[in-house]
Amino acid sequence: MALQPDNTPSQPSRVPDVVIDRLPQYVRILHALMDSGVEVVSSHQLGRRLQVTPAQIRKDLSYLGRFGKQGRGYDVRYLASELKQILGLNRRWNVCLIGVGRLGRAILSYPGFAPEGFEIVAAFDTDDRVVGATLGELKVQPMDELGETVERLNISIGVIAVPSSVAQEVMKLLTECGVEAILNYAPVYPHVPERVRVRNVDPVLSLQSMTYYLSHRNNHG
Repeated sequence: MALQPDNTPSQPSRVPDVVIDRLPQYVRILHALMDSGVEVVSSHQLGRRLQVTPAQIRKDLSYLGRFGKQGRGYDVRYLASELKQILGLNRRWNVCLIGVGRLGRAILSYPGFAPEGFEIVAAFDTDDRVVGATLGELKVQPMDELGETVERLNISIGVIAVPSSVAQEVMKLLTECGVEAILNYAPVYPHVPERVRVRNVDPVLSLQSMTYYLSHRNNHG
């Protein structure tokens, strides 16, 4: 039987950003293991799935507490529960969407957010042809209602799906309303206060990095 942690800190010490970025992958893999009936997993098994070394797995988890002992493995259900708590995934997060063009509408219709605790509770746009329209259960609001809505609905996260020419202005408005976490789909490098966390989603950049390997595949064996 895997050993559960005997000294997990209530507030983890400073964790490197690269480790934090991996934690959701841990949670996803652990849930897949639970669905398969796996109760205990080793650092070698996790490493193979994450494509990192077992030593890296152990180092990552050491930032957060003591979750097992060498040779005993990790209790899958317990580890998943602890990592979800550390990530704040044991609660619901209210999200607003800025921009309801083609990309914004696709984001609104994506069914994967709510089951993971992320609820899009408001949508905004500046286009008079769009404002007032009902999309699913949401009525598109004008941008001048952003501040009041963020406060009233306790919105913590903003999703930006606007043209790059106005993305910086939208980020400024969100941060002025107290939103400190932004998922940005606009192809720009944002300037935000240090307290604000931004994650950029740009599939074009990902495609461009992959074409390097395609262009040089003969040099990589």
